[in-house]
Amino acid sequence: MKPTEQLAQFTREALISGQSRDEIATALREAGWADSEVRDALSAWSDTDHIPPVPRPRPYVSAREAFFYALMFVALSMTAWHIVDLGFDLIKRWLSDTPRPYVSSRSMRWSIAALMVFFPLFLLMQRAEDRKLARDPSHKRSIVRKWFGYCALFFSSLALLGDLLGAIYSLLSGELTLEFIAQLLLVAAVAGTVFGYFQGAMKEAEDGH
Repeated sequence: MKPTEQLAQFTREALISGQSRDEIATALREAGWADSEVRDALSAWSDTDHIPPVPRPRPYVSAREAFFYALMFVALSMTAWHIVDLGFDLIKRWLSDTPRPYVSSRSMRWSIAALMVFFPLFLLMQRAEDRKLARDPSHKRSIVRKWFGYCALFFSSLALLGDLLGAIYSLLSGELTLEFIAQLLLVAAVAGTVFGYFQGAMKEAEDGH
């Protein structure tokens, strides 16, 4: 039997025997279990007087959801990347100090094609997820969903920090042109939108455990 299984079994049997949570926590700490392990062991059971103790819902992993959220993450990443890429090309065409009306036509066509594929795909998958969560809120406990959300938060945070770094460097170097400012604002808008959306989604997931 694994140590975690032994801990869960001990906690359950102690609760059945009528011991208080404080007594169980003290006994576990004296035996060498870490505070985080003690908290997790006790939080696995509902804080009621029902005997036997009622287990709380726990996070889970599903292969189907791993596929769904991996594809959704790719769709989101491609959408964000090509919005920025297309925006950069348009900024170079319209705001560059040296007008370049024919700049990156091939790159623009590629970005538009990518957005026509991945943006509708992301919207469809997001709509499917919203319907699934409305039917069964227990899906918010999906570990894969939380990983997807926190990965999105991580990469959008990196983009925002890089954006800030670029702005400060250009300001100190005296190279803060209108073209560069527009590019910074575009990256900040896209990354900030992704960060704000997933921050709310992850907060809701944590509140609902």
